[in-house]
Amino acid sequence: MERIVEVEKLTLENEYEVSLRPGGWDEYIGQEKIKKNLQVFIKAAQKRGEALDHVLFFGPPGLGKTTLANIIANEMQANIKTTAAPMIEKSGDLAAILTNLEEGDILFIDEIHRLSPAIEEILYPAMEDFRLDIIIGSGPAAQTIKLDLPRFTLIGATTRAGMISSPLRDRFGMHFRLQFYNTEELAQIIKRASLKLECLAHDDACMETARRSRGTPRIALRLLKRIRDYAEVEDENEITLDRSRYALDALGVDDRGFDEMDIRFLELLISAKGRPMGLGTIAATLSEDEGTIEDVIEPYLIANGFIEKTARGRIATPKSYALFRLTPPVIGESPSLFD
Repeated sequence: MERIVEVEKLTLENEYEVSLRPGGWDEYIGQEKIKKNLQVFIKAAQKRGEALDHVLFFGPPGLGKTTLANIIANEMQANIKTTAAPMIEKSGDLAAILTNLEEGDILFIDEIHRLSPAIEEILYPAMEDFRLDIIIGSGPAAQTIKLDLPRFTLIGATTRAGMISSPLRDRFGMHFRLQFYNTEELAQIIKRASLKLECLAHDDACMETARRSRGTPRIALRLLKRIRDYAEVEDENEITLDRSRYALDALGVDDRGFDEMDIRFLELLISAKGRPMGLGTIAATLSEDEGTIEDVIEPYLIANGFIEKTARGRIATPKSYALFRLTPPVIGESPSLFD
């Protein structure tokens, strides 16, 4: 079952979501430090008449990594080719992509941490020397053919920077970590998007939706579209605070942006009474994939101080106990049963 506060892209959502994305710096809200640095580096590259250095974006899903890649392409007046690491299964797949690039093009690889070691080996000379080494044949008869590539910019995006190998990470000239958005920034994003959807959201409705959006623009836009559905059914051409609250409550999103899965996760950690709980145990109990828990559920809870991630497992913080109006246990030094 798909969660309304899911940060991964939902089925058939991509095309519609693109229409709400900003196309330039003047429309892009938030991530100010990254934005200012990129503007400087882009202008410098343009003055030299060179391709922009390779860029790595990392951080939780839904914060705008793909959007930034497209804005960079617009600012550099370059074509952008987009792919995802799981789609590059063989060396021939990557060779086909690289040989079709033109001078100054941008290659955007999403989920770049999922590239296989063999594919990475081909990518190294392409990034450093703009050269493609192709091996033809096998054994003693194998031959290496070197092809020159046009100077291009590789933009990588990942939610798990720790899984990128050091040799690949070191070949990116710029590294940027995207942060969760604050409520005011999300409210601005929602306001602009409501104008594009031709269903103006009132300021207080924007703030209410922003508070429940888990600091993530993708979730904010998804909630806005669902609230608009509720408004349209009632023949309302604007989104009011009351309509927003009604729709969000009906969707099961509370005033912190938590849904049923978040509550179950916190209740599970609280039931451990202060003992660290291992990821495998959590995943089995919640009937959820470990990767989903690490990439989707945990980042927001960790960033807002509801759980702590330790070497021995996950524990609920006093903030979580306060959420359920419970008193945190006094933790001893006894070993955990959940390691």
